[in-house]
Amino acid sequence: MKNILLIITLAMISSVSFAQNKSFYDFEVQTIDGENFDLSALKGKKVLVVNTASKCGFTPQYEDLQKLYEKYKAKNFVIIGFPANNFMNQEPGSNEEIKQFCSTNYGVTFPMMAKISVKGDDIHPLYQWLTEKEQNGVMNSKVKWNFQKYMIDEEGNLVDMAVPRTNPLDEQIINWIEGK
Repeated sequence: MKNILLIITLAMISSVSFAQNKSFYDFEVQTIDGENFDLSALKGKKVLVVNTASKCGFTPQYEDLQKLYEKYKAKNFVIIGFPANNFMNQEPGSNEEIKQFCSTNYGVTFPMMAKISVKGDDIHPLYQWLTEKEQNGVMNSKVKWNFQKYMIDEEGNLVDMAVPRTNPLDEQIINWIEGK
């Protein structure tokens, strides 16, 4: 009986330890074109992860996200957009429609991924990692609305989060990119 309890305890400790050792690079996602994309391909870059929507009051942030991307993409920085329909059905379109919307209306050239869920019972594993301290080792957070921003360092660690109202060109984000 003692051996069984010891084994169960060790298994629980190692699973918690493993979860905290997980990084951004341990995930694979799908691009908006349906291709698999291993996030480990972004090693050495700072990554801003943003859940997006086409019919939201914050949708004009696409413009400043694109400006941010253009300014810093040559400096090992990338933005990844994850369309999500979790808030008042503000992203009802298909991946093809979302891609067309972003390109036509905002000239988006930063990588867009396939539509996912960022909260609830069907939350994508990446967003589970982003929002649960038990998994990311840094902080708990809830995705409050569209255009919440998560900052990932060059080693694949979550370092900070900015609420949806935070403009992509805000000093919190710029200072992080520039290492201030």
